[in-house]
Amino acid sequence: MDSPEYRDLLGRFESANALIGIIGMGYVGLPLALACVKSGFSITGFDLDDAKVVALKKGESYLKHIPAEKIRAAVDADKLDATSDFSRLKEMDAVIICVPTPLAPGNVPDLSYVTSTTDEIAKYLRSGQLVVLESTTYPGTTAEVMKPILEASGLKSGQDFYLAYSPEREDPGNPTHETSIIPKVVGGDGEDALKLARAFYDRVVVQTIPVSSLDTAEAVKLTENIFRSVNIALVNELKLIYGKMGIDIWEVIEAAKSKPFGYMPFYPGPGLGGHCIPIDPFYLTWRAEQFGQKTRFIELAGEINTAMPGHVVQVLEDALKERFDKNLDGAKILILGIAYKKNVDDVRESPAFAIIEMLEGMGAETGFYDPHASEIPDTREHMGLAGRKSIEW
Repeated sequence: MDSPEYRDLLGRFESANALIGIIGMGYVGLPLALACVKSGFSITGFDLDDAKVVALKKGESYLKHIPAEKIRAAVDADKLDATSDFSRLKEMDAVIICVPTPLAPGNVPDLSYVTSTTDEIAKYLRSGQLVVLESTTYPGTTAEVMKPILEASGLKSGQDFYLAYSPEREDPGNPTHETSIIPKVVGGDGEDALKLARAFYDRVVVQTIPVSSLDTAEAVKLTENIFRSVNIALVNELKLIYGKMGIDIWEVIEAAKSKPFGYMPFYPGPGLGGHCIPIDPFYLTWRAEQFGQKTRFIELAGEINTAMPGHVVQVLEDALKERFDKNLDGAKILILGIAYKKNVDDVRESPAFAIIEMLEGMGAETGFYDPHASEIPDTREHMGLAGRKSIEW
């Protein structure tokens, strides 16, 4: 609908004069906020965690891979503010949702953060706003879950407000792939929503990739992460097989990646970590069941990757017995690194936690050292480990 209100909003995005609200100032929301500031937008970060709000207002960073200097510069320039007062959503021209999408027991999608956030937006939704979901989720979430909640406000998507989906592609701690140089896939609830979302993201990132629907954009992100999960599972299985044959999987991969076509290297590990790869594939598994479809590759990959911490413990048990004639019961084990990957403080879904619990369940005494993650936070899956601190080195 090419109304004066629509044209005005489009112009504000194109000139970076729009007010942008970002809900969830964590590993996705904070880098996005800084990228928006860099492109000229004024940002208000919304978060229920008062500690984050206070830190941002002071220009401090709570993520080790994001320098405080960047936050302080944005705050000093009056381009970045933070609040836990969701009534301020009505001031925003665009509201971007960057909240967690974990799994509930039974590998069922947990959309509670998305729905509660959408409920808050609906309370303050006004005509002429763009609402964008960035959280990874199954196809149908934006259209079938979010849209009805927002339209319960009495406003109509595509007529009064605009709804889009653009999956986050953050890689925390990767210095060569910051937010602004990663292309963004964008899907909209209608052409007007797509055009508005593209106008916004075109100012923020190097390239936008428009797709035909909200569902397609949601499927793109799942496809990216399922691709990684399945291939990591494959190389994990190859590691186990080649290990029995006395073949070094790392040497195999190094030689195989010399082929300039038809091969992409993936690497084995103690299990999957991070908020995306261990979780997202099961969002599609759940959704596929509703269409009478099986996801055999996805489920097998999950089975293999989930079993890797147990493999690590078994290798350790065998090595102790063979080399020192000792059992795990009574052994003292130091875990070097609890973050899910190197050089970050992100411990979400880290396989180190499962390894620690298995070792202690077999009678071992454990400690850990990690210069980036000095304390184990509260987690839903590993509550008994919360508060443990890294040893001094």
